[in-house]
Amino acid sequence: MSLKRWIKLNQKTIFKNSHWSYNLDEFEIEGGTKGEYHYVHTLGSTMVVPFTSENTILLVKQFRYLNQKESLEFPCGAIEQDLTPEQNALKELREETGKSGNLKHIGKFSPYTGAADEMCSVFAATNLFNSPLPKDDTEEFELIELSIDEFENLIKKNTIWDGLTLSSWLLTKNYLDK
Repeated sequence: MSLKRWIKLNQKTIFKNSHWSYNLDEFEIEGGTKGEYHYVHTLGSTMVVPFTSENTILLVKQFRYLNQKESLEFPCGAIEQDLTPEQNALKELREETGKSGNLKHIGKFSPYTGAADEMCSVFAATNLFNSPLPKDDTEEFELIELSIDEFENLIKKNTIWDGLTLSSWLLTKNYLDK
């Protein structure tokens, strides 16, 4: 069975900033049903899983305003205009951890299906070395190095609750198991 396609009839940007835009589309589903769809448009995002050794990873702890609590996460950020996903991933790694290294694309996923068109590209970083970039004015990080077992225990305890980090780890773990 083939699912009916949704056809964009019109698009209007309601609000735009340097990271995303809030859009309103008018659409028609094959067969005649029409409607409106409100969503966030982005250029995408990148997340990096930094390996300090074969069995040790680096995370950043930061305060998350919307949740009003600290979060342990992999380095991540919105893709900036004119940067490829790989260039953006390296920039985020350098800004958030002060490290650079070899990047390997692992996969990608949609972090907000139904609410945003964003796709997050996931990279593993190895052979890390110091190469800091200045942080954004609103960012403050604490670096946390954990063994994979320690990290997975924090997931089991729901201490690590960031959806992008959890999804990126699942893709990375699948890649490591090959």
